[in-house]
Amino acid sequence: MAEVPTRQRLLILLSQLQEKTDEENQWSLRDIVQQLQFIYGSGYRVKDDALRKDLQALDETVLPIVTNNGPHGKKLYSHQDRLFELSELRMLLDAVVSARFMTEKEARKLIRKIKNLASRGQAKELPHEYYLEGTVKSESAYLKYDIDSLHRAVSENKKISFQYGTYNVDKVFELHRGGDFYSVKPYSLIWNNNYYYLIGEYEKYGEIRHYRVDRTRNVMVQDETFKRKQINIGEYVNKSFNMYAGDEEEWIHLEIDNRLINVMIDRFGIDVDIRKAGEETFYLKAKASISDGLVNWLMTWGGQAKVLAPAHLIQSMKEASKKLYLTYHS
Repeated sequence: MAEVPTRQRLLILLSQLQEKTDEENQWSLRDIVQQLQFIYGSGYRVKDDALRKDLQALDETVLPIVTNNGPHGKKLYSHQDRLFELSELRMLLDAVVSARFMTEKEARKLIRKIKNLASRGQAKELPHEYYLEGTVKSESAYLKYDIDSLHRAVSENKKISFQYGTYNVDKVFELHRGGDFYSVKPYSLIWNNNYYYLIGEYEKYGEIRHYRVDRTRNVMVQDETFKRKQINIGEYVNKSFNMYAGDEEEWIHLEIDNRLINVMIDRFGIDVDIRKAGEETFYLKAKASISDGLVNWLMTWGGQAKVLAPAHLIQSMKEASKKLYLTYHS
């Protein structure tokens, strides 16, 4: 057979080591020769010294090579120093599976790309695409481009405009305000409850608001730049219960069942003011935006969460409870 140029052999060796070796799969020189023969034909021959020089060249330049001692003093070679550990790749895949803002097609494509960051052997240990079956995914094929445009607008302090809408009971997407465009100064993109949200200043009223990115349409980045207001994005997210807008923050006082202690810490943070109330309950004091979102969130805990103050929040809870009661007793 024709002789294979050294540079070509180096490139093949590099790709094969990246793809097929890891901590659990290490190759001897004989294994490497067999791989090359599979590619170039059974008649391919190469000296061991040449392969050792190839491995040394790769190790000193583009591909770290681990050398271990195998049985009977045989040297074993592998590439192990990857950008992501296997546990990190699992977390990335879990995020893709749970993310509702991307389409199923995009999720499957991204899963395949992530698995290519591992060796072929490691990839078999990672979740397969069928984990996507039954998950809720976006229908917008253009969403990833909108997200990219929004990130660019945030980083460059450029104004944006977009249409915004929601689905009606017939599952038809309807644009708000008759399809008029919203003009917004974008401050940040956050990922909350498996959705992307845009936080920005709604120019019409000069208010800080948030928008579900998968509910935007025809996102356009303007040439005009803007100056940001000084706001704490983390505080804004924490006080916006269930991503609902509310009025100014107020102190709320609750009596909570002890079994919900971790739920409350997750919601309000580890520094929240908590005092023991009795053997089975505790008092909680925190600042929050009083909104329908807050009422709905508190209602999910039934009798395990009781509002003690302010009075108008207690009244809202009574009205919501009465409405729920009448739903089942009318």
